[in-house]
Amino acid sequence: MQATTAYIRETLRGTYSAEEIRNLTRWIFEHVCGLTLARQILCKDKQITETEKGAIRRVVERLSSSEPIQYILGECEFHGLRFEVTPSVLIPRPETSELVELIVRRHAETGLKVLDIGTGSGCIAVSLAKMLHGATVTAIDISNDALVVARRNAEAHEADVRFLQADILSESSLDKMFRSVVFDVIVSNPPYITEREKAGMEANVLKYEPTQALFVSADDPLCFYRHIAARGRKWLSEGGRLYFEINAAYGKELVSLLKEMDYLDAELVRDISGKERFIQCSKN
Repeated sequence: MQATTAYIRETLRGTYSAEEIRNLTRWIFEHVCGLTLARQILCKDKQITETEKGAIRRVVERLSSSEPIQYILGECEFHGLRFEVTPSVLIPRPETSELVELIVRRHAETGLKVLDIGTGSGCIAVSLAKMLHGATVTAIDISNDALVVARRNAEAHEADVRFLQADILSESSLDKMFRSVVFDVIVSNPPYITEREKAGMEANVLKYEPTQALFVSADDPLCFYRHIAARGRKWLSEGGRLYFEINAAYGKELVSLLKEMDYLDAELVRDISGKERFIQCSKN
């Protein structure tokens, strides 16, 4: 095991930081060899089989090209649950888990109707379906490939989520579909990175994650928020809550937009690192 650890470290040096290599090594041994972190610490002299060595080499080769470990292993942990991920969906981030927690803390009531817009892997919708008492959760996404993954995640976690394919920017049939439905919570983590911000992004994100779920035109960076907020005026119950994950560069601008659209108590919320990451507000 020590020789394999040295191989991983030497091969990935220069592509990843020392801390990243330590984490990647842990994940590789856990996924390929079935070794928990405790067993990795206690069994450093364990012999790695030739089959395991071959599998590790294949993982490391893909990592050397900056492919995300989550896509290589096909899974990611989010809010205490394991989710399938493919290149059709964004890799769930820890910050988005904070958005789930923000909603759960706010809503102790039973029987909420929840809508997740741009569900991707389904991580938000599935987590809320598991954590909110008696909630009815609906999730939409423009990508059918993403919805295939999201449905598998819901099935794996026995979460009752209704999935629909729709484009929130142009889908008029949703207005008909939701004409007699009111939601108590609408949540979205929409595309919010502008094209001009690409230069500062990591290669593994730019090369492998779905651009449709990441980027928005710099000419109209709030387009998704504006469309979702407009639909929220129709679809939210009185006092219903709207939650967004945001680009901090446009936080104050988005707060102003929501106030102009007659939402109440529009509030910027910081994540655990102190960055303005979320907005919450309520329908007047």
